[in-house]
Amino acid sequence: MTVDPADGRARATQLRETTDTEVAAVVAAARAGGAWLREAGRDGRARTLDQIGASLEARRAELVAVAVAETGLPTARLDLELTRAATQFRMFADVVRDGGYLEAAIDHAGETVLGPAPDVRRMLVPLGPVAVFGASNFPFAFSVAGGDTASALAAGCPVVVKAHPSHPLTSDASYRAIADAIEATGGPAGVIGIVFGQSAGLTLVRDPAVRAATLTGSLHAGRAIQTAINARPEPIPFYAELSSINPVVVLPGAAAARGRQIAEGLFASFTGSGGQLCTKPGLVFVPTGEAGDAVVRHLRALVAAAPGATLLNERIRDGFHTGQELLQRAGARVLATAPAPSSAGFVVAPAVLELELPDLSASVAQECFGPLTIVVRYDDAAGLDQWLPTIPGSLTGSIHADESDDRATVLGIADRLAAQCGRLVFNGYPTGVRVSWAQHHGGPWPSTNSVHTSVGATAIRRFLRPIAWQDAPDWALPPELRNGFDGIPRRVDGQLEVAGHAVAPTA
Repeated sequence: MTVDPADGRARATQLRETTDTEVAAVVAAARAGGAWLREAGRDGRARTLDQIGASLEARRAELVAVAVAETGLPTARLDLELTRAATQFRMFADVVRDGGYLEAAIDHAGETVLGPAPDVRRMLVPLGPVAVFGASNFPFAFSVAGGDTASALAAGCPVVVKAHPSHPLTSDASYRAIADAIEATGGPAGVIGIVFGQSAGLTLVRDPAVRAATLTGSLHAGRAIQTAINARPEPIPFYAELSSINPVVVLPGAAAARGRQIAEGLFASFTGSGGQLCTKPGLVFVPTGEAGDAVVRHLRALVAAAPGATLLNERIRDGFHTGQELLQRAGARVLATAPAPSSAGFVVAPAVLELELPDLSASVAQECFGPLTIVVRYDDAAGLDQWLPTIPGSLTGSIHADESDDRATVLGIADRLAAQCGRLVFNGYPTGVRVSWAQHHGGPWPSTNSVHTSVGATAIRRFLRPIAWQDAPDWALPPELRNGFDGIPRRVDGQLEVAGHAVAPTA
């Protein structure tokens, strides 16, 4: 069954929930797929990743049309997201070819201050089959064709994806695009698999052959998966992105210099995609006084004229209404709301709430998924230090500052936010996560449950483990650790080497 959020109508599909016996068969096939990934080597995996990117783009029209009907998200947004998904696979092809992610190191045998030492060589190797739980709000970039799948395959790990119930047809179509690309490069069916249904997902993470699991979703879903993992005789790593408030601090100088621009950017950031982004700014600190009043006034006008926002499913819509009521009970006041939607489906009215800084509490600093943010008015920017710790760990923290703002104050707020988030944004907005080598998409609990990123080149690290070879003959070593190999960066006897040549340290 699939539901169109725009009108709330359910449609039957030919898909059905996966039985426990079928889950076991899918995981068994994944184990066989892992052998092919290993034998294909880095070059073979890179070619497969490139082929997956091409397969997704070749089916763009089909995939986007299916996703529009299941998510209510606009075509332009989904079209761009599909490009992002294809780009992630291509980026990880580059990561694999580069080889630096292996952290290859060689310490030759010899005399040391502690006496004779053996030859030791170390690098990272794949964990094994990975269970991927996709996100509802990104049917491509964080779902079946998302970064978790791309980075796990790049690491050499086969993937079994649990389809999201909000977009089962999109999940299935994405899976088929990836599976066909793998087949085109000579890979077996088990390199990627898919299961449907909540029970199948829990059965999946309990399977002893599964070596890691990932989730982009709610705290509730994360706890359910963690409980299933805890019941295993042997634990496995679980990488989850869960809940984030993403505070934004607008300093007085910035408010005076570009108040209207800031208001417009904030509005676009917290209402874009129906406010259903993990990086949506949920708390915005705005100074009291004329400049801050202007920011709030512009923001109110934008919200009051906003159209209704279509949410992804009934659960998210109901959670939005409940969350808004809880925030008001905790002391937040309605500052502005859009006209009540008249259309059918899971449509809600965007809103902005307000409270004074002394009224900020942990009960207010909670994520409300959907097009809503809370403006917190403050008198003295230097005094924000004592209040920012009230905010739970987040993926991002943002600062809007002008040259007229005191630099010591800016740095103090930046230090405080850095202790509570994984990405600091200056004079910008947290929504929009660049796919790049330097990106970090993670943060302290409850935004994520680990120190690793789920976006960017180092997301591959989640699916690798180190192993050392001591006094191994050259023929028994992986190619990347053999004598004379110069295809990847390696640290040899403490010295970094690239293309077989030592890299001189900078002065």
